[in-house]
Amino acid sequence: QVQLVESGGCLVQPGGSLRLSCAASGSIFSINGMGWYRHAPGKERELVASITSDGRTNYADPVKGRFTISRNNAKNTVYLQMNSLKPEDTAVYYCYSNIRTRQVGYVTSYWGNGTLVTVSS
Repeated sequence: QVQLVESGGCLVQPGGSLRLSCAASGSIFSINGMGWYRHAPGKERELVASITSDGRTNYADPVKGRFTISRNNAKNTVYLQMNSLKPEDTAVYYCYSNIRTRQVGYVTSYWGNGTLVTVSS
């Protein structure tokens, strides 16, 4: 019914930059919050950044000042610009969108399948 397609993950050196994108498609009536989680081996999954439908943003402390989340509502797309990357940022990054479909009257969270970001020299 709804799909989220991610792109942008790759291997980068410490201090490098990377931009992730995630586009939602399907029977979408409206999209509320969107954002990114990450999950590294041996660590708990954490919410990296989120953005509301009207553009308000929040960031996890380890990425503040380095990452920027944005969205293009016309394209149903959320982005994550990652600068000054550190080895600690290595993880699988998952996007999510809180979506109300045309068929149901409640909001459901949808997830991408993840994209791997590896920060290493």
